Amino acid sequence: MNFNQPYMSIADNLQKITTLLPNSVTLVAVSKTKPISSILDAYNNGQRIFGENRIQEMVEKYDELPKDIQWHMIGHLQKNKVKYMAHFVDLIHGVDSFKTLKEINKQAKKHNRIINCLLQVKIAQEETKFGLEVSEIKAILIDDEFKQLKNISIVGLMGMASFTSDTTQLRDEFAALKSVFKELKIQNSQLTTLSMGMSGDYNIAIEEGSTMIRVGSAIFGNR
Repeated sequence: MNFNQPYMSIADNLQKITTLLPNSVTLVAVSKTKPISSILDAYNNGQRIFGENRIQEMVEKYDELPKDIQWHMIGHLQKNKVKYMAHFVDLIHGVDSFKTLKEINKQAKKHNRIINCLLQVKIAQEETKFGLEVSEIKAILIDDEFKQLKNISIVGLMGMASFTSDTTQLRDEFAALKSVFKELKIQNSQLTTLSMGMSGDYNIAIEEGSTMIRVGSAIFGNR
């Protein structure tokens, strides 16, 4: 199905996606590079969760838009910029180092907040994708220093599949992440969110167990 035909409005696109979305799956509307007017269009049609990949852009939008919006940071995170969003960000998707976790905790503490985070798992075969190895995540979760970080909450995992049209490869990568999620959840009951799937592959991701999808172009059109 082509969501990017000219006659399809943001409202139409949202309705097509949400009508078929299982109740167990949360939709993050990826609004990066999109103007305030487009976000308000989605907002006025019921969308409340938006994802950005650049902190400065997200801060500017936060300042201008309704305060019941939940903002998700979905891009690669530079720890020296955490301070700019620590007072409002609802969920950080792509945490891929212990150092970054410590910085998030430090900045959250300044605002008397607990910031929810997802640990990014490297599942793609592409070398350019960020992420932690499973062994690194296991080590973090049992680390005594990690357990002292009281202003963050690890609520799940995130992964980005390879950029490919090979549905078998996509399915295998998503299934691998789901398997890791299930394994870690046995000892870490707070892990409830599995963020995987974007505009081109979210249907496969949902079939493989995703509980949160990050959809941009299928809602707002191509960038």
